[in-house]
Amino acid sequence: MTLHPGAQRAGAFVRAFLKRSTPRMSQQAREDQLQRKAVVLEYCTRRKRKERKRKSRGLSARQRRALRLFDIKPEQQRYSLFLPLHELWKQYIRDLCNGLKPDTQPQLIQAKLLKADLHGAIVSVTKSKCPSYVGVTGILLQETKHVFKIITKEDRLKVIPKLNCVFTVEIDGFISYIYGSKFQLRSSERSAKKFKAKGTVDL
Repeated sequence: MTLHPGAQRAGAFVRAFLKRSTPRMSQQAREDQLQRKAVVLEYCTRRKRKERKRKSRGLSARQRRALRLFDIKPEQQRYSLFLPLHELWKQYIRDLCNGLKPDTQPQLIQAKLLKADLHGAIVSVTKSKCPSYVGVTGILLQETKHVFKIITKEDRLKVIPKLNCVFTVEIDGFISYIYGSKFQLRSSERSAKKFKAKGTVDL
């Protein structure tokens, strides 16, 4: 019986396909399998290469300084511009302390303020090794690990080092003291810091 050319090509394709799919079987074993039961074809999986996800890195401190990202422009160094920020800060502290009532314990407010964000607070220098810093009062605009940047009512931007300075923060009649030498942390790091009840400054 002569097979149709199309059937011959199909048969050849199937035999070649089975040979590629069952490379470990001999031709005789393959034909025996075909006579009795279905053939389980082998499947070779390709290992996918894991692509490393590149984490986007932010700017380094040196790059931020070079770009002057945190510089306050001279035209923005105006006390009146930051009064709304001070009002927002006062409301933030009131909420943080569950309301500032006359019978609120001063120690509670002190503990809250030491861990709070002080941007917008009115800060005064009460003691310092450098006499020219004493009496400087203004709204805190920026805080770094070592300095406070304060805008005064005279629209002057003052950079006050924390080291060897004592600051006061007043809100609703409550006055809290900040001992700068014990306060040399970034504002984001203070929430986990334990502060002593009282610090010291050698003048």
